[in-house]
Amino acid sequence: ALRQQIDSVGYLLLRGFFDPALVSKARTEILNYMSSQGVLQGGATIDQTTASSKHHGVRFTHSVIQQLPGFLEVVNSNRIMSFFDSFLGGPSMSLDHKWLRATPPGQNTGAHCDVVYMGAGSKELYTVWTALDDISLEMGPLAVCLDSHQHQRLKETYGASDAHQDLLEGWFSRDPYEVMEKLGFRWASTPFQAGDIMIFGMYLMHGSLDNLSARFRLSCDTRYQLADAEVDWRHMGETPDQIPKAKERISIQDARANWGI
Repeated sequence: ALRQQIDSVGYLLLRGFFDPALVSKARTEILNYMSSQGVLQGGATIDQTTASSKHHGVRFTHSVIQQLPGFLEVVNSNRIMSFFDSFLGGPSMSLDHKWLRATPPGQNTGAHCDVVYMGAGSKELYTVWTALDDISLEMGPLAVCLDSHQHQRLKETYGASDAHQDLLEGWFSRDPYEVMEKLGFRWASTPFQAGDIMIFGMYLMHGSLDNLSARFRLSCDTRYQLADAEVDWRHMGETPDQIPKAKERISIQDARANWGI
């Protein structure tokens, strides 16, 4: 039933999926690291994610994430792995590359499909977007383009490209209104609570709203697939966040002109 729903609607929204205590532990770990980087106002407390006046972005590299066992306990938990064992109908695995994000005030994520970043393996790869904090609409949560996973022309062009080999950037557009105008998509979003997750496949176009608050938005993106399916090995191993890029790549604007979209 869940597979039918995600094939039809494009996503699954599962409220309260992760144990709040585990998420709280992970969040505290993340805030302690952010405090050590000087990006939080007044240091890290359990309810304090306000950006300092001199804040700069904080990047969670693979090596940093390996030092956050509470975070890894969430995204590699029996809860999520057993879910995907059942959902996929066999033993599942998670890509080593985990995307942990502390989105600062004033920023957002442009419209994109995940297949352009990790499409060299199985296309039956699923993203889990997890709220690691209570995230209001003002804080810039995940936003999805409804029914975009069924847009055949998008799949055949942009969806067949590789952000590491073909394109200078993976985002299809930085302008949500342009996506609506050019492709006819409707955007949808919702407030999230810590532990809520959204699951979607490689071809659902998504991004985030602007973070209009004074706080960092804490979330993560992790990927799951059948263990015996083809793997995009670029996202595995000790340095999965250091993928080499081809020299001969073109801008998304030039690519879109070629595609006529």
